[in-house]
Amino acid sequence: MEELERGLLMQPWVWLQLAENSLLAKASITKQGYALLISDLQQVWHEQADTLVVSQRAKELNKRLTAPPSAFLHHLEELLLPLFKDSAHQDAADPSHATFSCDRTAEALILRVQSELSGLPFNWQFHCTPASSSLVSQHLIRPLMGMSLALQCHGRELAALLRMKDLEIQGYQESGAVLSRSRLKTEPFEENSFLEQFMVEVSLLRIEFGQKKYPLMGTHTPPLSEVVSSGTARTIQRSAVLKKQTNKQKTKQKNQKAPATRLSDLFHLYF
Repeated sequence: MEELERGLLMQPWVWLQLAENSLLAKASITKQGYALLISDLQQVWHEQADTLVVSQRAKELNKRLTAPPSAFLHHLEELLLPLFKDSAHQDAADPSHATFSCDRTAEALILRVQSELSGLPFNWQFHCTPASSSLVSQHLIRPLMGMSLALQCHGRELAALLRMKDLEIQGYQESGAVLSRSRLKTEPFEENSFLEQFMVEVSLLRIEFGQKKYPLMGTHTPPLSEVVSSGTARTIQRSAVLKKQTNKQKTKQKNQKAPATRLSDLFHLYF
């Protein structure tokens, strides 16, 4: 079963698009069994089954079918893989190939599958229970924290590079260099303003996902690009207000030192 655990850890999280739900899922299926993780970003469910469990459940759900566990596992893999593709692949898939449905309670999540195997009806149920804290940490928290730290480090490196570029440009200007094309002129990079604007955009994306417009468990989950573009559009509409406020602050700084803009002030301005 260690092979299943390693395989599951290597799999990316993907959207599992169902008729009634949109979930995040990852799965690993081998000849020894399968491991499945499902999440709605509020709770995580997990099931790991070996060949003995697969054989017993197959007999309970498919009394007319007789096959080795490896055949059932191979068929389950063929049924699940199309769901883990993007929406374009899912639309192109044969809708009659398999039917998926999901039942959820406080203690379990059951993913039901109806299909055909060797010309006979094939039914399957994934019995998922709440995942342990160690699994959630291993598959969600630690990867997200690692990515966040990597992005922060990358952001600091880019900010340092921009500051060096500003110093380089300043040196050229002090030596008498003049920009031939005014449209290429840029303002010096202000890291604090950039970070504050970034936090505002993140908040807008979080609001978009939290609103009824994009419920995670709803019948339609938009592509991430749609959510990002929606949040970015609102940010652009409001950026003029922030720019005017920044220009006013710069004007005041000529006569007196203006207090630093707090992030809470920006949230109050935007919302």
